[in-house]
Amino acid sequence: MRHCFYSGLSTAGFHRVHYTEWGETDNPRVLICAHGLTRCGRDFDTLAKSLQSHYRVICPDVAGRGESDWFANKSDYNYAQYMADMTALLARTNVDTVHWVGTSMGGIIGMLLASHAKTPITRMVINDVGAFIPKASLERISMYLGASPRFSDFESVVMAVRAVSPFGEMSDETWRELTIPLVKQLPDGSWQFRYDPGIGDAFKLGAIQDVDLSAVWDKVVCPVLITRGMDSDLLLKTTFDSMCRKSAVRGVEFANVGHAPMFQEASQIEAVRAFLLE
Repeated sequence: MRHCFYSGLSTAGFHRVHYTEWGETDNPRVLICAHGLTRCGRDFDTLAKSLQSHYRVICPDVAGRGESDWFANKSDYNYAQYMADMTALLARTNVDTVHWVGTSMGGIIGMLLASHAKTPITRMVINDVGAFIPKASLERISMYLGASPRFSDFESVVMAVRAVSPFGEMSDETWRELTIPLVKQLPDGSWQFRYDPGIGDAFKLGAIQDVDLSAVWDKVVCPVLITRGMDSDLLLKTTFDSMCRKSAVRGVEFANVGHAPMFQEASQIEAVRAFLLE
């Protein structure tokens, strides 16, 4: 694994975007893995390890998360800006086509990019997000988004992450590994999340309501695998079934998982590997 940075441009000037990279740097087969709303690129460490012999795997921290810079203007936390930053990353790969894995927000970014003419995305995994996002799930997310609590010890952070993350049954060690990149220790010994609380300001602008992305989804023509936690409240079963009826789209569901599958279990990893490498 290598840690890298590149520059993006927002309304307040340039900002640094961090990403981890796996596999051979000259491999023309590139896979971009984009994370969820308050997560970071390190969510994909396990998946990247399993695919690095086939791909150059790039896992960015979207601005405001992980080791990437925070925006001075909180209104820049929007999908137009995220697409601009990811377009800069795509140009940096120096290849014509890429594959994409996107969890939740990362799946929306992928759908938006893949919906445009001459998109470089030729195969995509959309993880637990779809063409319709219900208001109720967004309200649930808004309850914790934007908070900036401090924790006296690391185990308290892990417990807090587990409390709001219906990722399914995972070992204590896996929960710790998924939490470490999300937090930082302050000089007084306490712990705090790395993501910018200002993300919550942009998220809560206006009234929270259902989100209809069907017009975007209709323009996506590349082969797509949709992965869903069977207990997900964000990608509803009816939305999942409807999306899977589209040509070149298939789906897989994972039992005892909510929003969202984290690609830590062998069955989840194999579903993605089989689709990407076929």
